[in-house]
Amino acid sequence: MESDIDMDWMKIVAAMALIMFIIFLFPRARHMMENSPKGSSSDWMGFIVPILVILLFIMLLVQLV
Repeated sequence: MESDIDMDWMKIVAAMALIMFIIFLFPRARHMMENSPKGSSSDWMGFIVPILVILLFIMLLVQLV
């Protein structure tokens, strides 16, 4: 019975911490998204090309098994 009470307090504290994170971080995250620089096509290509290389490498590894 004692462990059930301890677990309830842990859940309450975890829920309160999650709510506090949402309250404090959401406005800052929204501000960062609104004021962040927009990516150009070369920026996106610099992201897409390595991801494609990694995916092709993973597909090669899967084929070798």
